[in-house]
Amino acid sequence: MHWDLMLWLIALISNIALLVLLIYQMICLSDLEADYLNPYETSSNINSMVLPEFGLQAAFCALFLVTGHFIMFIITLPVAIYHARL
Repeated sequence: MHWDLMLWLIALISNIALLVLLIYQMICLSDLEADYLNPYETSSNINSMVLPEFGLQAAFCALFLVTGHFIMFIITLPVAIYHARL
């Protein structure tokens, strides 16, 4: 039961981190739309956030595999494979 609680807390924190990354990308895109940033600055800001997002998703998927939550692993596996192929 202890590992289920730890998995839930890690999943919650990683989901919050993914949400923060998504909000940051949306703010960058809205700044581009409002003409506060040029396209080069916006793309460099967003591209710097892509690899941490992919890594966090892969860690999230691996965590489900290690802890034995195979249904959740199968659900997150296609996204992890898509990110790995990119």
